[in-house]
Amino acid sequence: MIAIIDYDAGNIKSVEKAVQYLGRECIVTRDRAAIESADHVILPGVGSFGDAMRKLDEFGLIPVIHKVCDSGTPFLGICLGLQLLFDSSEESPGAEGLHILRGSVKRLPDGKGLKVPNIGWNSLELARYGRIFKGVEDGSFVYFVHSYYLDAEDKDAVTSTIDYGVRVDASIEAGNVFACQFHPEKSSETGLTILENFINV
Repeated sequence: MIAIIDYDAGNIKSVEKAVQYLGRECIVTRDRAAIESADHVILPGVGSFGDAMRKLDEFGLIPVIHKVCDSGTPFLGICLGLQLLFDSSEESPGAEGLHILRGSVKRLPDGKGLKVPNIGWNSLELARYGRIFKGVEDGSFVYFVHSYYLDAEDKDAVTSTIDYGVRVDASIEAGNVFACQFHPEKSSETGLTILENFINV
């Protein structure tokens, strides 16, 4: 069973549909026992960093996420779900992230002929081997919607990047914890391959 964490963030339904399309059973839940007993856990989301952390706290999900990540259960953060795994974000000064991984989230720079937010398809530069990129070619296009980007402290954990006026850490892998700034559930066959690879970890 795959648990998709429900904390009133957007984009949860599209993740659920993608997992179901791959033929895997999943549940959208904020029930702590269901999340802790799942084979895989996904933290999706779009929205504000500070608001999301408040919701996770309100629903008692912060210790649950830490427990899952510490347990070795494969865990995937998507978009805002990636950002929340880190320490802080310029979007919400003073708001604490989950501190599961080290690094900060910064605003994409204005200018350089690039629009903020970054909405659309960007080609990934695969920085190193990542298990969720099995069968994905370097330069493959995936779909992004974001105004803030990850600057990870441990660059050895970064599995892909894009150039959008600045080097964006687009995905990470640290043990059983995976995350991507892009939306695999909206990234056509490439995205489905990435999701399926995660489910098979």
